[in-house]
This record gives sequence, C-alpha cells and structure tokens, in this order.
Amino acid sequence: MNRTDYIEYENLQKLNAPFIEEYKQALEGFFSRGWYILGEQVENFEEEFARYHNVKHCIGVANGLDALILGLKVFDFKAGDEVIVPSDTYIATILSILSCGLKPVLVEPSIVSYNINTELIESKITSRTVAIMPVHLYGKSCEMDSILEIAKKYGLKIVEDCAQAHGAKYKNKLVGTSGDIGAFSFYPTKNLGALGDAGAILTDNDELADKLKALRNYGSEKKYFNKYIGLNSRLDEMQAAFLRIKLRSLNKIILHKRALAGVYLTTINENNFILPQVNEDCFDVYHIFNIRTTKRDKLKDYLLENGVVTEIHYPLPPHKQEAYAHLWNESFPVSEEIHNSTLSLPISYFHTTTQVKLVAELINNFVSK
Repeated sequence: MNRTDYIEYENLQKLNAPFIEEYKQALEGFFSRGWYILGEQVENFEEEFARYHNVKHCIGVANGLDALILGLKVFDFKAGDEVIVPSDTYIATILSILSCGLKPVLVEPSIVSYNINTELIESKITSRTVAIMPVHLYGKSCEMDSILEIAKKYGLKIVEDCAQAHGAKYKNKLVGTSGDIGAFSFYPTKNLGALGDAGAILTDNDELADKLKALRNYGSEKKYFNKYIGLNSRLDEMQAAFLRIKLRSLNKIILHKRALAGVYLTTINENNFILPQVNEDCFDVYHIFNIRTTKRDKLKDYLLENGVVTEIHYPLPPHKQEAYAHLWNESFPVSEEIHNSTLSLPISYFHTTTQVKLVAELINNFVSK
C-alpha cells in the first residue's frame, strides 16, 4: 500500500485544518497588538476555560508538566512528603512529584478501567502522605467519589492530572473540578490541543489562584518583587488565542471521537480482544482508544502491513523506566500487564467512521491469520 493511503495514527495538519482560517486571523491580531506575554488573549482564555468547567479560576501556564508541578508547589509541602499516584501513568505525573522534592507512592490501577484502584489507596497512606494525584487516563475519569472520601478522611489534598481528559465527566461532573487543583495539558495531540506547548490549572480557591498566578511568573505578584520562589511558566498569548478558537469546538470534537469509539466498540470482537470499559458513571472522551491483547506486537505489525498506523501508550510503566527504577523495590504486575498488552488505535478528529470501521474489521480478521 502506498504510504499516502495509510490510515495515520495522528496528523496535526489534518487535525487543525478546520481551524486554519481562524488561526490566521488570530495570528494577524497577535502581530498587530504587539503584546506577547500575559495579555488579553490569556485572560480571555482563562475566563472561558473556567466558565466551561463552572469553576472560579483558571491559570494558564507553559505546559502540562508545569501545571502539575505548580499544582503541588502551591501547597508548600515538606521535602520527602508522599503523594499517592497510580503506577499506570505517563512519566510526567511522576516527574512533577519528584520535581517538588516529594516522594511518589505508586498504587496499582484497576485492570478494568486502567485508572487508580481506589480500594488500594488507603493501604499506601502513611503519616507522611499529603496528597493524592489521580490520573484520568486515556480520557476516562477516575472514581472521584471514593477518592474524595479518602482525602477527607485523612486530610489530604487532591491534584487531578487531567492531561488526557478534557471534557470527561464522572457522574456528570467534569474532571478537574472535584479536587483542590485540576491540571491540564494542551499538547497538540490532545482533544483540546494548542499549536505548541501549553497548560492550565483550575481551582475554586481564591488564595490558591492568587498564589499560582505569582508562582507561574517567577513568584512575583508585583513586577521585580518576588514573594515566592516560582517558575517562568506563562501561557503564550498566541497559544491562548489558538486555544480560544478550538475551545469553542471542544464538545464537537469530543462527540466525534465518541462516535468513532462507538464504531470500534460495536465492531471489534470482544471475545478476542479486551475493549475499553464502558461505565454509565463515566462520560469518556477517548483521547486514546486502546485495546488489549497478548499478541499486541504481532497485531501492531499486521495492521501496519495493511496500512494502519498504531501507537503504544505506553511501552514501559514508570517503575521500569531506567531513570526511575531505583525508586521502587516493589513489583506492579497489573500495571505491567497493561503496558505489555495495550495498543492504541487511530481516533483523531480528522478520522472518519469509514476508516475506523476498516481498522476494526482488520483487527477481527487478524484472529484468523
């Protein structure tokens, strides 16, 4: 098959094609205003993203990792304090904790939802535990009721990692709005993606919001006067302008991806492959649509031979990464099972139901090979 006929996993040019003309207009305005940092575009996006979530405050930052770091840093935890976090997550979650001088305490995920197993959290809480960092992986919300109950019982803060879950809900409540902090990434491939790096933090707490605005700007509330030890992590005016445009279509993007997921869910033979859980308490946004099979690598090669590009999210869990392996002596078999068997299928805004059905039928045909 000619490479131009491939069903790509992602293509950012195609993904952003519907918004190009509006982007060009925004870019012209950006040049004409001559204001590049913390201007009206950032303020407007912050207001609009907060309103979308029905929270009081949004603080735009440089990227999703910084959103997590600042979301922890704002609480002034002591060095060595512990943060509960799932063992099945992208490495940025772990890195944010370590960057704040804190200790990540891994909890296995549910083999069904792939999110943190709430029944195991309490067994990992010690006198040094200060926070829980639930990760809404692949676009599915964690079971926030249980997490909130545990946090209240032990007096813990909740910093939600919402990097993959813009618009996802648990019992009709948007992710990022249940805990103390909601941290978002707008990496270009996300359902709400910028044209570069960008991130944001949500909170209903006025004091935290004021401090976060200072922390992202060198720790300064007043120019040249530094109240806190902060970071240089400010959302660009240009990226804010692009995000404002795409935010208006976020619900449309989500509905399209849910429709594509519906094709996969109704076409792929669930007797031969493990499909994502569908839970009536969760409104899933399918940033990633993964299936699981013990023949993952062979299936990936087979699909590529037939013109379908896939990805693996992720090949290695955090505790197996070379830079971090020394931090844990425990084994995390559930996480390893997921990482050894997961395969991510094409599910971008530019994909069609016809393409997705073709992928699903190829997957079904793989079993007979």
